[in-house]
Amino acid sequence: MHIGFFLSFAALNISLTLNESDMANIFKFLIPQEKKFFTLFEKASGNLVEISKALCTMVNTADPAVRKELLREIEKFEHIGDSVTHEIFIELGTTFITPFDREDIHALTSAIDDVADFIHGSAKRIEMYKIPCPDSTISKFAELIEKGSQELHKAVHGLRDLKNVDDIRAACVRINSIENHADDIFDNAIARLFEEKKDAIEIIKVKEVLSVLETATDKCEDAANVLESIIIKNM
Repeated sequence: MHIGFFLSFAALNISLTLNESDMANIFKFLIPQEKKFFTLFEKASGNLVEISKALCTMVNTADPAVRKELLREIEKFEHIGDSVTHEIFIELGTTFITPFDREDIHALTSAIDDVADFIHGSAKRIEMYKIPCPDSTISKFAELIEKGSQELHKAVHGLRDLKNVDDIRAACVRINSIENHADDIFDNAIARLFEEKKDAIEIIKVKEVLSVLETATDKCEDAANVLESIIIKNM
């Protein structure tokens, strides 16, 4: 018997006794979904954890040679992130049934990739502008970015079955708190920068580095917002 006839017949019978929510859950079971997206999401968020760890190590060392090596490592992770992003977009364009809305898959993938891009951008600027490290403010930003990346990785792992929605929500709340903390650090750091520094070029260089670091936490929050949207749509 043709599968389309079976599904239509099943829908006709069960619709008489089940509500809309029950129907949606049954069809999610009956209709196969592409699961490889979850593996790719986890690969992308896991790579984000690694690149954020490398940034933390880089900004907390004063050895120029070690910093250069860590920058190369960060560039490697950034390229890996780009490759995973490209792979997800290819799958998105060729997969008939996706686990979530295509717009949410695209937004989540882009947000994770943006975090990695801004981590790479900040590391590159620190090296190019010869920003003295360790620096307490930059180190704190790197610490917050790493924490945000770890929370994001935990939340992404929960997407596979959505059995621990409260854990995903809790991770998203922590990411939002991290971003708020980063905003406060950025505002205070810029105020001190204008008060203590007299060299205009130095002010521009440091401000740009801090801005890129702060934007990385913004992008982490963007990813958390997409995760919350996915939960709402699929519960």
